[in-house]
Amino acid sequence: MKTPALFLTLIFSAVAPAQQKPTTGYAPVNGLKMYYEVHGSGDPVVLLHGSFMTITNNWANNRAPWIGDLSKTRQVIAVELQGHGRTADIKRDFSYAHLADDVAALLDFLKVKQADVIGYSMGGGVAMQLAIRHPAKVRKVVSISAVFRHDGWVKEALDAFPKMTPEMLKGSPIESDYKKLSPTPDKFGELVRRAISMDLKPYDFGADKLGATRSPMFFIHGDADGVRLAHISEMFRLKGREIFGDMQPRSESRLAILPNTTHLTLMEKGKTIIPMINDFLDAKSAN
Repeated sequence: MKTPALFLTLIFSAVAPAQQKPTTGYAPVNGLKMYYEVHGSGDPVVLLHGSFMTITNNWANNRAPWIGDLSKTRQVIAVELQGHGRTADIKRDFSYAHLADDVAALLDFLKVKQADVIGYSMGGGVAMQLAIRHPAKVRKVVSISAVFRHDGWVKEALDAFPKMTPEMLKGSPIESDYKKLSPTPDKFGELVRRAISMDLKPYDFGADKLGATRSPMFFIHGDADGVRLAHISEMFRLKGREIFGDMQPRSESRLAILPNTTHLTLMEKGKTIIPMINDFLDAKSAN
């Protein structure tokens, strides 16, 4: 059985081919100096990484060249959230609401009126909260292996969260990226503890609030990604309904479940997932 650090090394270690140099900067938002990168040109899409991760190891390694592919036709805005990567932590609890508000403030700083949002894991939860809390700023959402309620994870995952320690990630690309990029490289353990705190206490974005969001959503999951299948169905029913699409117009929201795919290996399958995302984002509204 692979250790977590070794498994993460196999998934995230390869570096993607060099891309055209992005525009980078730090946005002063809600007490943070939030690091961001802008790649390519076209309609804007924001990338939100998972817990403990960075732009590089989530979106730009060789097994997950998301930025390179998406920026061929879009303006890709990749960010590093509170305490992650080059964005220093502040004295404020980690919460999906706070992180969503930070992204909304970043869009204001960049003078982006509205954007599509793609989030992985924690970032998918932030994307859903952004659509709930700042609906005018979000055109469409792609949520990859995320939940809107604490009990959306399978029991095995809920049991594992309290046992997550910085030592489990020792020697992984996640730890090494943090130490290389963070303005506080000796505080990786604190990041792990603070980020996992969001999953240690029950949370619920509200089924009624998610269902009422105006943004179409594309839920992407693996068939073994740690999210309960009933929860995946619940999210899609809230946004996509359950209909016979050949008999009546269907929702603009979508669902994909990839076979033989886990929470981590989802990010290896960009070559399969990105064309589906492009088709979703390019689809014209029926309204």
